[in-house]
Amino acid sequence: MSVMTDDTLQASPRDLRDEIIVFVAMAALLAVVPATGIYPFFVMQALCFALLACAFNLLIGFGGLLSFGHAMFLGTAGYFTAHAVKEWGLQPEVGILIGTAGAAALGLITGYVSIRRQGIYFSMITLALSQLLYFVYLQAPFTHGEDGIQGIVPGKMFGFIDLSQPTVLYYVVLAGFLGGFLLIFRTINSPFGEVLKSIRENEQRAISLGYKTDQYKLLAFILSGTLAGFAGSLKVFVAQNASLTDVHWTMSGEIVLMTLVGGLGTIFGPVVGAFVIIAMQQYLAGFGQWVTVIQGVIFVACVLAFRRGIVGEFGHYFRRSL
Repeated sequence: MSVMTDDTLQASPRDLRDEIIVFVAMAALLAVVPATGIYPFFVMQALCFALLACAFNLLIGFGGLLSFGHAMFLGTAGYFTAHAVKEWGLQPEVGILIGTAGAAALGLITGYVSIRRQGIYFSMITLALSQLLYFVYLQAPFTHGEDGIQGIVPGKMFGFIDLSQPTVLYYVVLAGFLGGFLLIFRTINSPFGEVLKSIRENEQRAISLGYKTDQYKLLAFILSGTLAGFAGSLKVFVAQNASLTDVHWTMSGEIVLMTLVGGLGTIFGPVVGAFVIIAMQQYLAGFGQWVTVIQGVIFVACVLAFRRGIVGEFGHYFRRSL
């Protein structure tokens, strides 16, 4: 069941073929990054945020649920992973599993509380829950308050993958990003994804057809939160720390910005948006606080001139599903 709007294109084998071609090209380009001399930390950070934005886009772009608290999944998984690796001495893969599981559990709890509300009420509940967790982590002993958990030693994944080597770590992060991206892509193009889109377009009609929409939205919320947590766990090994910055409401705002700049409801838009925003933060750092102003100007320009986002406008012009 797929409901069309003016901004969506009907799914077809050609669309699927185009998306697969773009995915293969994206994976190939990312795979050769270490040989290009590009600063690997920038790309790894962008990949983590790209997966985070894609997870957020799954919820809002295809489910119509605007969350203002997605940073809580990023930060929670980061704290759990960092604590498990540094304080408990667990292997990186176990730390990632614990962090992702923690985000999934948080998604179940917060989703159950918030999913019964709609529109701005849902958004405000997610923001309130996120801020509640922010103050909990500010006071919790295991997070070390404003200092965060510093000095994370990457270690060896599965006993032989040395994450202390930048190139090895890059390919691990890339594999995690591509795996998460494919899971989102498969979800969007599954019967579950089609029902999710129909709920976004007309929830009452979906209910009249017999779908239990609250269950679908809750599953989408949990999946989105889990993948956001997975991105947070990977980010711990890139930044080698877990801090309150990842839980703050401004981080949730950056996630929204990345998604809108790239293209809301598109497959590859959040990836492009994440790279654009992270590139501005990286290469415009010399401007200090003016980076925020520049981001605001770019956001306003995108809203006025590129209503569908960068990838959305490109796909609309060429009549392609991207």
